[in-house]
Formats: sequence, structure tokens, C-alpha cells
Amino acid sequence: MIAFLGMGLLGSNFVRALISKGETVQVWNRTTAKATALETFGAKAFADVTEAVKGADRIHLALKDDHTVNEVLEAALAGLKPGAMIIDHTTTSADGAVARTKEWATRGFTYVHAPVFMGPSNALESTGYMLVSGDQTVISNITPALAKMTGQVINFGDTVGKAAGIKLIGNSFLVSLTAGLADTLSLAKALDIPISDVSSLFGAWNPGTGLPARLQRMTSGTYNNPSWELSMARKDTQLFIDAAKKGDTHLAVLPAIAAEMDRWIEKGHGNDDWTVIGKDSIEAITN
Repeated sequence: MIAFLGMGLLGSNFVRALISKGETVQVWNRTTAKATALETFGAKAFADVTEAVKGADRIHLALKDDHTVNEVLEAALAGLKPGAMIIDHTTTSADGAVARTKEWATRGFTYVHAPVFMGPSNALESTGYMLVSGDQTVISNITPALAKMTGQVINFGDTVGKAAGIKLIGNSFLVSLTAGLADTLSLAKALDIPISDVSSLFGAWNPGTGLPARLQRMTSGTYNNPSWELSMARKDTQLFIDAAKKGDTHLAVLPAIAAEMDRWIEKGHGNDDWTVIGKDSIEAITN
């Protein structure tokens, strides 16, 4: 039997999918109405988290943050079945995942951090990506159950907390991408170009397909054979900024990128490939 704590969009759809696969699921949410709404699909809802986890071999969590996870688990402790496995899908800090793995082991429980790249529809359809790392015996034992919940379980090895770090890296890219798109739309507004034309551009030309090659170029450590010189990229970036200013639209990201480009040009890299702006971060990782 499974207990699931946290009936937000992700958690509630995980529960619906688990029930559709024949699992018995007990649910809890701080706002009880969100838990009782799942009774329509066959879940058993509880207002008390201690009662919700009683008898469960696996306890899944999809909560807000480190503090909430710690608070809810502490409240549930009295009801936990001895030796129960705790599987946490919450996006948290890597340090928090490491600390909880150690702490709950001392209490006689197995804690596995398994963050996801899944939206609510993925949780309902059991598609998307789930990340794990840590004790490989534990991971091996739990992977078949996790695989039923997602399209792919990605194992990042035996370092506890690495899955949490990988999740943060992925989310940082999504945040940067969205902020970059916001600037792109601001520039389109300034240039009086309709969104339909922007959509047509990216429908025909998908820059995302070049991501693996771009990453490889940035991490190669070789920047003196440019495909786009930094000085030219900086020139274009100024055109973006000038157009937005003329059109009285706000740019959140591009001015900061321009400043970083200027820093590298001042260091003598104007004729290098523009990906040199990532050189310091790459060296910090590899050294």
C-alpha cells in the first residue's frame, strides 16, 4: 500500500495514475479538500498525516520545499510503518536531500530523493523523466516501481544528492530559457512583429536542436576558431537593446548578457567564439 503526501497538480495526478494501475493509495494534503477530491478516483483521504501513512510500505511526497518536506515528515513519523521507504519528488536543495537521507536512515527508514522533469499531464500519463542517485542497491530495488510512474528513470550513480543537483541544473536552464523568451517577445513588440511571425520562425527553425553541439563547443576549451565572434555577437546584442529602448519595452536578461560580453572583450577575447563567456564556469567544474 502507498501513501502520497501533497495533492498539488503533480501529486494528485500521480495518485490518479497509481490507482489506475491497481495501487491502493492513501492521500493527505494540508488543505484537506484537495485530498478528499481524490476519493472520486478511489483514493482514501485523511485529514491527519499520521493516519495517512499508517500501513504504507512506500510514502511518496510532492511538496513545496525543504522546510515543508522536513515539517511534514516529522509530523508523519509516529504513523510510519517500521522500515517504510520514503520517496520524495519535491524539488529541494542538494544539501537537504543529503541530510534527509542520513537522518532518516538513523531512524530506520530509507529516504530516496527522486525529483522529476514532469508536468501534471506527464504524471497522469506516466511519461517524462524521474531522477535518482545514491545507494545503488536501494535504487535497483525501487526502480521498477518508479518506472511505472514515469517514462524514464535516470540513474546518476551512487552520490547522494546528485539527483537534486541535476534537477536544479535543469530548472535553471528552463528559467533562463523562459526569461530569454520574454526578452525575445519584448524585442518583437518593439519591432512591431506579431507573435504569429515569431511562432512561424521557431516552427521552421528550432534552435533547441543545436543545444548538444553548443554544449560541446562551450566545454571544448577551444575558442579561437569562431563560428560567431564575440565582438559580432556583442554588436548584435546592442542592436537588440537599442531596438527595445526605442520601442519602450523592457529587457530583463539581455543587458546582463551584454555586460558579461563586455567583460570578456576587455580581457582580449573579442575575436574568439562567443561561447568563451562560459569559460570560467567550465574551468571551475573541470578543475
